[in-house]
Amino acid sequence: MALAAALVRAAAPLLLRARMAPCSAPALSPRRLLSCSTTSDEPPPPARPLASKLAEPESQLPWREAQAEILRNIGPVVQLIKDILHSDRYADGECVTWKDESIIAEKLLAFHPRVEDKIGCGLDAIMVDRHPQFRKSRCLFVVRTDGVWIDFSYQKCLREYICKMYPSHGERFIREHFKRT
Repeated sequence: MALAAALVRAAAPLLLRARMAPCSAPALSPRRLLSCSTTSDEPPPPARPLASKLAEPESQLPWREAQAEILRNIGPVVQLIKDILHSDRYADGECVTWKDESIIAEKLLAFHPRVEDKIGCGLDAIMVDRHPQFRKSRCLFVVRTDGVWIDFSYQKCLREYICKMYPSHGERFIREHFKRT
């Protein structure tokens, strides 16, 4: 982005000189400038794009950049979770590997709104299984050190993470990218 701006600044004098009329060109009267009619021997003036087509409004640039950054940031974690839940990588009732567990615990579970309730006396493992109420859905479970296992929503974790890490754009991102709030 900075490189493009520097190139535009460097080329601006050349572009302006190329657009300037030659010194021998006759001066145009104000009436001629306001007139829409042209003579048959003159080409029509070049059409200029609408202002909205030239550049995005200043207020949109931070949102677009933040949106791209959020997607880059959460993309690998979301892909990992979808792979865990929707592939044959893990069977129902199987605990995830240590590597996957550390990513899930650090990047997701740590941001759950009720993380203390979920972990309780301590985290022993993270397991993939069918949800007790919604038998067609697979979800992630925290297996605690006391043997209790409890489900947690990775989407709640993502929402909380996005809101904490991107306070000015989090709510909008969630509205636009998550099906349910």
